[in-house]
Amino acid sequence: MDVDKRQFRKMFPHIAREMEGKETRISIASVRSDPEAAEKLASKQFEGYDPDVVDFLRRCDNKKQAEEIIDYLERKRELSHEYAERLRKQLRKRGVRSFGPKKKDDYYISQAGLKE
Repeated sequence: MDVDKRQFRKMFPHIAREMEGKETRISIASVRSDPEAAEKLASKQFEGYDPDVVDFLRRCDNKKQAEEIIDYLERKRELSHEYAERLRKQLRKRGVRSFGPKKKDDYYISQAGLKE
């Protein structure tokens, strides 16, 4: 189908505007024809990643949940007493969001580009 620019703009004004704008361009580095191979490659971003206490705290909705996480990890000896106390102090003074923005349930999936 042969369409000139003017006709294309008339038929698809939003797409034409996006195509002509510089800030909305996305470069494509590669194309994978095998979806399973593409998914494996994308999911390798977090391969071997072991979430730390801050990752868990960023999932908390409130101070009580954060305290439970710190207490649990300290009991399991995954946190030293000194580090647990520093986290509790930060939690008391600055609140749960001082550890970073809340991580949604699908955080790692969306970061790896696997969310549809």
